[in-house]
Amino acid sequence: MLKTIEDIERFIAERSVVMVDLKFSNLFGGWHHISLPASHATAQVLEKGIGFDSSSTPGYKSVEAGDMVLMPDPETAFLDPFWEVPTLSFLCNICEADTKEQFHRDPRVIARRAEDYLISTGIADRSLWGPEFEFYVFDSVMYRDEANSSAYRLEAGESFWNSHDDLDPGLGHAVPRGGAYHVIPPQDRYYNLRGEITQLLEAAGVEVHYHHHEAGCPSQQEIEVVLGSLTRMSDVTQMIKYFIKNTAKKHGQTATFMPKPMHQQAGSGMHFHQHLFKGDEPLFYDAKGYGGLSDLALSYLAGILLHGPALMALTNPSTNSFKRLVPGYEAPVNLFFSLANRSAAIRIPKYTQAPPDKRIEFRPPDGTCNPYLAMSAMLLAGIDGIKKNLNPTDLGFGPYDQNLFAPENTELRRSIKNLPASLDEALVALEEDHDFLLEGDVFLEDVITTWVEFKMKQEYLEVRNRPHPYEIALYYNC
Repeated sequence: MLKTIEDIERFIAERSVVMVDLKFSNLFGGWHHISLPASHATAQVLEKGIGFDSSSTPGYKSVEAGDMVLMPDPETAFLDPFWEVPTLSFLCNICEADTKEQFHRDPRVIARRAEDYLISTGIADRSLWGPEFEFYVFDSVMYRDEANSSAYRLEAGESFWNSHDDLDPGLGHAVPRGGAYHVIPPQDRYYNLRGEITQLLEAAGVEVHYHHHEAGCPSQQEIEVVLGSLTRMSDVTQMIKYFIKNTAKKHGQTATFMPKPMHQQAGSGMHFHQHLFKGDEPLFYDAKGYGGLSDLALSYLAGILLHGPALMALTNPSTNSFKRLVPGYEAPVNLFFSLANRSAAIRIPKYTQAPPDKRIEFRPPDGTCNPYLAMSAMLLAGIDGIKKNLNPTDLGFGPYDQNLFAPENTELRRSIKNLPASLDEALVALEEDHDFLLEGDVFLEDVITTWVEFKMKQEYLEVRNRPHPYEIALYYNC
């Protein structure tokens, strides 16, 4: 790990680095970069940063006040495997151009403040996070949006609809409907791709737990990583999406974290495993508690469930997010917790028995979230639950261990609060319930306002106002 300017200069010389690449996130989670020759990446640039126009970066400043500075974080350095010349990449913090004060809308700044706020409460001194990365890999994607035409088409060679096609002539290796989960080669055509992604991530310092073919037919994949701190795992999330997409492109394929790219197929989530520690003491464990959870852990998850509708505006911030959150696909639609129940919004993994491993898993989020903001918001909701000593059972959040979608449990299901059913519902919930996010100045009010206005105008209304192809089938002849 590089820690000082001297470390960086030595590394550049020893590895014959030709280019230095500076990567940064916009408010909504998109990644951007600026590149410079390594010969220009002097100590002065790395210490004082490099200027850029933030007015062209979504969610940041206006044109008349757009000048800002990127400050590379030495500890995030990795050799970027997708460049043709040796390139050293850094993730950056964003600062004011004149004062070098950290920019309050920078997602990495928000994540650091969330970690600092946790420490300031005295509840814990660190949190550990483990996002799960579900995604689809396609051979091609076509989409069109015109005044008189709207269409998309996704193709994957292993799909059941291509079993009669020249893509797989007579070999019979198409994946059948409902038969994709953990499928083995030759039906699993993506094991080498996932293996290559894993090797590249490991070389860049990201510890991978495992990878496999997911349940979505065709071509849904999953990669899981070893848990880490909030800011580190936010960085890792950005890196993993970058590595997956570029490795797929290298092989003439395309990867997407879109929550629901196909009708009647499994959606892609980004479940977040999380727990708290004070020193070496795991705070979520109690052998006598439900699912092995402590009272503190139960209050933490109660905070997440209580603020769940508002959280969804940050953890599921796309119109497509809510096409995944429908019954029948192991995607949660109700706000409750349970042991090992994959239809619960919060699941307690049954396989985590040891005290340091005891944790909860928040299952609604997906890959359209900005990971820095999503994890920060979940942590703040959990802290709020602990500070208020919330009891999830008293609030009607369970635990419910039965299958809520079984006919005999219809009335019980109706009594449990639902997750928002659309992006606009989630955004309204965030407008009405965000005081918990303002604690410790982690989020400032204008961040929430900017988020809601952008998502409502640029995404929700733009999608709502467009005719859908299925509407033509339904209503053209009315």
